[in-house]
Amino acid sequence: MNRLMAALMVSTLALPMVATAQVTTTLAQPITGTRLDISAAGEVTRVPDIATISAGVTTQAATAVEAIGQNATRMERVRSALKRAGIADRDIQTASMNLSPQYRYVENQSPVLTGYQASNQLSVRFRDIRASGKILDALVGEGANQISGPNLSIEHPESALDEARTKAVGAARARAELYAHALGLRVVRVISVSESGGDVPRPISPMYARAQVAEAKTPVDPGEQQLQISVAMTFELQ
Repeated sequence: MNRLMAALMVSTLALPMVATAQVTTTLAQPITGTRLDISAAGEVTRVPDIATISAGVTTQAATAVEAIGQNATRMERVRSALKRAGIADRDIQTASMNLSPQYRYVENQSPVLTGYQASNQLSVRFRDIRASGKILDALVGEGANQISGPNLSIEHPESALDEARTKAVGAARARAELYAHALGLRVVRVISVSESGGDVPRPISPMYARAQVAEAKTPVDPGEQQLQISVAMTFELQ
């Protein structure tokens, strides 16, 4: 019986050691050759297919009720113009609404209330970029006096970014082969890969901050946007 109990205790104590040994075998193989760290980028260009523009109305009146009422009337005309142009409800979003008192300031005197200013801004997405300038001119004619943008973007950039990833990895591997050849070595394996980049391109500077002339023709040219992915890869050379 004593021998049996001793055998069981030895078996129990051995279990954690076996588990530890199993975990140890899963560790990555250490680098025995030369470590090489490479950074490379992959770039692709695409034509933007979405233009996002802020359009709205700012009104001033003697009372808050008058300022809001005038603003609401003109904004309704702006929304109707967008609907007539075929802009879907999902592409029209209220961006901001504001009502603030206006004062006249004179030195050494208390501020004098002169009225109220109301503003209402819409964020509008145009899926036909080349037609967006014409629509904006129509909005000005309907009372919009605050317009800024456009922010040109690509609605579905995933495939373009994947293409950039492939280019970045290819460039990194080619550079690793170049270094290996120059050193009289060869690339035996990839140790690690990390990615950065893929940001949405920066928007274009504001087209105009305050629209005044309805007769002006406002072209919006999509041009091209560059999408970039950067990778950092570590190779082992022998």
